[in-house]
Amino acid sequence: MPARLAILVQPRASRNEIVGRQGDALKVRLTAPPVEGAANKALVAFLAEAFGVRRSEVRVASGDHARQKVVEFASLTEEELAERLVSMGNA
Repeated sequence: MPARLAILVQPRASRNEIVGRQGDALKVRLTAPPVEGAANKALVAFLAEAFGVRRSEVRVASGDHARQKVVEFASLTEEELAERLVSMGNA
């Protein structure tokens, strides 16, 4: 079963970064604008690099046109995802 993570996206930021937790979601700032899927593509690429997985293993499961999204990591279990969040300081 793929691991899922709630994400709150802030598009058009000055840089791509994980800010930390906001409620149950991980807040991510992206430089990409929220037009024509650019922010979603940037989010997938950024999270793949941050979590050390291939882009093809990351997908936006819900919230395509919203700031609040759910992202799936096909190659990670919930436990592996939690461990990576802890190691990044975003548990």
